[in-house]
Amino acid sequence: MALLDALAGTPNAAQPLPWLLTAGQPGPDQLRAAAAAGVTVVIDLRDPMEPRPFDEPALLRELGVEYLNFPVNSGALDAATLERILGAVRQHAGAPTLVHCASANRVGGALIPYFIHDEGMDEPAAIDAAMRIGLRSAELMEWGVSHARAHRPD
Repeated sequence: MALLDALAGTPNAAQPLPWLLTAGQPGPDQLRAAAAAGVTVVIDLRDPMEPRPFDEPALLRELGVEYLNFPVNSGALDAATLERILGAVRQHAGAPTLVHCASANRVGGALIPYFIHDEGMDEPAAIDAAMRIGLRSAELMEWGVSHARAHRPD
């Protein structure tokens, strides 16, 4: 099964890079299919207190998939959180990885600096890629763009 096919029915499922899946909240069936397709790590940007109908960390442990949680909340769009997310994406670059939140809005904002600094996109292309993923919030776009501008590699 192809990576993206594993997320059929998941809101805003996308594959912006050959090894990277992004999405809104997948269900248990999609996570099982993603694991079967080779996904080795899931990076969840939702707050653990956000309601969800199943225990995602427990399911992923059962499936042998690494689960990382970096909550992104509108009141806490800070550089430290974004650095943790980017560090995890960079650490797993090349390995089948899923990054999700509830709708992929937070995912899009968080990946803008990665697209610019690690994938060589210019700012408009990175914003376009983030919007195709699911970015809808001007606040989240500014969070990602500002971080990319402030942390340009030497």
